[in-house]
Amino acid sequence: MTTRKVSKNPRTTRGDLVNDLQRAGTKVTKATISNTLRRQGLKSCSARRVPLLKPVHVQARVKFAREHLDDPEEDWENVMGPGRLIRVKERMNGAMYREILSDNLLPSARALKMKRGWVFQHDNDPKHTARETKEWLRKKHFKVLEWPRQSPDLNPIENLWRELKVRVAQR
Repeated sequence: MTTRKVSKNPRTTRGDLVNDLQRAGTKVTKATISNTLRRQGLKSCSARRVPLLKPVHVQARVKFAREHLDDPEEDWENVMGPGRLIRVKERMNGAMYREILSDNLLPSARALKMKRGWVFQHDNDPKHTARETKEWLRKKHFKVLEWPRQSPDLNPIENLWRELKVRVAQR
């Protein structure tokens, strides 16, 4: 029952499982639940804590909003993210990210029929902001949209990733 419930809803907590089993008349500890799930090939994890916005982050976001408040809609149509989706089979690092950009950024811009002077957008992931990556983008003469830190909610792709994660979890 425990394995089935966790498989159906991966966000089920050990406490939820203990309570369910107690209601069914079986008393177990959280450690027993963990051991049982581990034997079934399931592992537990804690939700990542989202960092709170510090005043410097809020100021940067306000500054970004003010700088782009009057940008015409056509300017935003000229902003492109990393491009085609690429399956990454291992943990990505800066070198791998630059290789993906090298292979896919220009073909993606052409496929999307981006106008001259298009602007590249990526977030502030460390591999995106690494000195080597910034230098590579500069040498290739790509314009990059400066993005305030701690602003995933401003990035449209984050909404897509969230939707994808929710749908995968439902399966």
